[in-house]
Amino acid sequence: MIDAPLSRPLQAASVPSEGLDIEVVASPQELEAVAALNDVLSVESLIARLHVRPFGSDGLEVSGSVQARTTRTCVVTLEPFEETVREDVSVRFSPEVAPVGGEQEIDEDAPDPLVGGVVDLGAVTSEFFTLGLDPYPRKPGAAFELEEGGAGAESPFAILRRLSPNGSGEH
Repeated sequence: MIDAPLSRPLQAASVPSEGLDIEVVASPQELEAVAALNDVLSVESLIARLHVRPFGSDGLEVSGSVQARTTRTCVVTLEPFEETVREDVSVRFSPEVAPVGGEQEIDEDAPDPLVGGVVDLGAVTSEFFTLGLDPYPRKPGAAFELEEGGAGAESPFAILRRLSPNGSGEH
């Protein structure tokens, strides 16, 4: 099992009927670990403001938001730039139920498993941070431009055809 970069376990039994407001603030060491896990230059801050309340008879519902400041590498210019991540959190947990018999259908709307009566709010924070990252980060104003005339430039295949011995592209 991989150690989670951010961990804040919460016993489901300790959550009152009116719920709890919990703030998860990552420490400098946790910020480094989250940055490494997500291949991000750095994470300057990571905060989750969550409301946890009972769900069903033995489950929990977690809602709120994750906010972070990161330094990313622009996919166009390869320069570092600051990016703000904001991601809404909405997830439900219920105790794991052992599958009965053969195959089990996957229900995408099913609650996540609540293992041992504990939900890790740090793992929830880290997961939603990852979901909020732009997979192709671009520095504001960065634009990809083709060299040598762009659309009017000669095809690389036309150049290869010219380089073949008989000029027809056949060998």
